[in-house]
Amino acid sequence: MDLLRSVRDTMDETEFHTPLPSGYRVGSTRYLAVFGTVMSGLGKGIFSSSLAKLLKDKGLRVSPIKLEGYLNIDSGTLNPFRHGEVFVLDDGMETDMDLGTYERMLDQDLSRANFATSGQIYRAILDKERAGGYLGRDVQMIPHVTGEVKYRLRELAVKTQADVVFIEVGGTVGDIENAFYIEALRELSYEEGPGRVVSAALTYVLEPPALGEQKSKAAQLGIARLMEYGIHPDIIACRAENEVTKKVRQKISVYTNVPFGRVFSMHDLPSIYLLPERMRQAGLDSEVVQLLGLGGKVNTAVEMKAAGEWNRFAGKIGRATKKVSIGITGKYVALRDSYASIIKAIEHAGVANDAEVDLEWIETTDITEDNVAEKLAPVDGIIVPGGFGVRGTEGKIACIAHARKNKLPYLGICLGFQMAVIEYARNVCNLPDAGSTEITPDCATPVISILPEQKKIEGLGGNMRLGGQDVQITPGTLAADLFGGAQRIRQRFRHRYEVDPRYIETLQKAGLIFSGRHPEHPIMQILELPRDVHPYFVAAQFHPELTSRPLHPQPMFVGLVKAALERNEK
Repeated sequence: MDLLRSVRDTMDETEFHTPLPSGYRVGSTRYLAVFGTVMSGLGKGIFSSSLAKLLKDKGLRVSPIKLEGYLNIDSGTLNPFRHGEVFVLDDGMETDMDLGTYERMLDQDLSRANFATSGQIYRAILDKERAGGYLGRDVQMIPHVTGEVKYRLRELAVKTQADVVFIEVGGTVGDIENAFYIEALRELSYEEGPGRVVSAALTYVLEPPALGEQKSKAAQLGIARLMEYGIHPDIIACRAENEVTKKVRQKISVYTNVPFGRVFSMHDLPSIYLLPERMRQAGLDSEVVQLLGLGGKVNTAVEMKAAGEWNRFAGKIGRATKKVSIGITGKYVALRDSYASIIKAIEHAGVANDAEVDLEWIETTDITEDNVAEKLAPVDGIIVPGGFGVRGTEGKIACIAHARKNKLPYLGICLGFQMAVIEYARNVCNLPDAGSTEITPDCATPVISILPEQKKIEGLGGNMRLGGQDVQITPGTLAADLFGGAQRIRQRFRHRYEVDPRYIETLQKAGLIFSGRHPEHPIMQILELPRDVHPYFVAAQFHPELTSRPLHPQPMFVGLVKAALERNEK
């Protein structure tokens, strides 16, 4: 475009500020931006990832990015009660849980380039300002902050060679913190040219019980607010409990100038994995391809194969012939989003086992040795998930002891791995004072502790061990069987505390098997009990739920559901 060329070719003062990453050509990449209206929590990530999946299935290269309005640099310090789980990427970036939705739907690993916060944007701008990067100009929201947002989007396009970049704007239209993102996307559409940027708005259709019919006025006003920012949506997804009626969709179509065929009913479904096929049947993916002018890149053979594989998976949802109950024993059970990836991993494992899995949410804060049997009586297996802090840990240890003694299938994750070590040390190795220095800093027998020498070896200092790491698997173990005989796997970690090497020999002599280890250092990463002692007792220092995908369920969850089924059938 002439206006961009003029910016590069002249040093005269200009109102244009459009820094471009090396190798980027304006108009070469397509973008699809997703906005939320009326209220938060509508499922923008589910909508965006489902649509991105359909385009990927057509043979197109897609890359998503989540734009968060909060000032945190990442999601690592956010309270699960307020914001849901922290999803850790392979490169160690701690992100919003929506990144997990994208990874699962697209079956591809993402990186820190796929996640941006206001804090990241502002920090980059201030660093440039201090280094004289703006040539003495006063740094403003427009054009500099919006320019940095556009740069991030284009940089992602270059790094991933994407045909389409999917942009999810966090929050709701009208929030102060995301206004500059919306403005940046308006500018992006202007600069990239017609047919290069498509906008989708999620809205909410009310259905008050007292009225007995769906009402679209709130949806209309929410979309009108988006239009005030200069964004005219090409697609509207209507969230509702029940399917949105033709009449309501017609009203929204007329009010917004969006063709009726692009006003989509995104009503509640038994599983989010049923949404892509609903979109396909509604022709939403074809509409996007047409809007973006990408018809020439569609590979029909690839699409047919991908659709067949997905439908074989999705077709099993809700049609299981067997039923099993798994208990989630944690301290964040009041908010299900705290364990979003675990819930999805269990769903994947349930489909793989042709089983419907009922989840029982068990708050460990109130569990003791006296009531644990009663609390766990309804379940066929348990998971002790990750977490930080002291609260609920003794309850988790009581659950683990009960599972070990009563041969109840058990999967421990991160803190659940550490608590299993403590329980075994106390009750089998006769080390009654065994504990963790996270919980009791002056613990007399710290079987779990921070090990400075190991942190130094790995070059991690005092920081958390984050992201993808290799795990060496011991042949002939349960872990080896679960992972198909693999000798080395890659999993994602998020922890500071580890098994103290001084106690490894004592634990092993007492019968505990460490079947997964760091390839070079004495860092224990998977534990299990012999199969002639317990049918399924396994725990991981890493977070196996983060790598589970619908078509590639995580083996440790598949094994847990299988063991729980066998127990249930006895």
